[in-house]
Amino acid sequence: MFTGLIQKVGTVKRVSRGRGLVLEVAADTPWGRPLELGESIAVNGVCLTVVKCEGSRFTADVLQETEARTVLAELVPGAKVNLERALRAGDAMGGHIVQGHVDGCGTIIAKEPKGRDFQLRIRCGRVLAAQSVLKGSITVDGVSLTISVIGDDWLGVDLIPTTATETTLGAKRVGDRVNLEGDIVGKYIAKAAAPRAGLTEEALRRAGFA
Repeated sequence: MFTGLIQKVGTVKRVSRGRGLVLEVAADTPWGRPLELGESIAVNGVCLTVVKCEGSRFTADVLQETEARTVLAELVPGAKVNLERALRAGDAMGGHIVQGHVDGCGTIIAKEPKGRDFQLRIRCGRVLAAQSVLKGSITVDGVSLTISVIGDDWLGVDLIPTTATETTLGAKRVGDRVNLEGDIVGKYIAKAAAPRAGLTEEALRRAGFA
């Protein structure tokens, strides 16, 4: 589990596409505690497992399912990525509950200045937009953000200067694709509220409900 508070920005050092996608990434600054084999780390919001590590550099395999659902397959050597290590018991919960399980890819459709801040508008599709709420949380390339506006198939998030400079989002441009993960609470509520197959008004009457 993660919080969406980015700890490091890293650089993609190597991309291998042999029998499957493999990423080698190095944090731009040293980690406070050494990386460990088998630990989880979010790369642009995608939970990956460290299979090799040395210093600030690590290697992770990417599942075919993950490759199909995220923007990781578009990474090239030299690309900057947001990094967050998994939450440990006792750590501060400063963002929101993030699983690292990306729902899909979004496309930035607008980047508008708002005084010292700026707003990103992202086309996310109707399903994720319907599951989102104004002032609720969304994870964009691993960054926990608050939704400031919602449309039928898009949403907007505002970024303060610190978020823009301490993550990769400040360099994003219109047309760029990003990984999106909706709030897990909202997804469970949407699942529970969805009409169930066979549950109709007539079926309820037959069961004795007036």
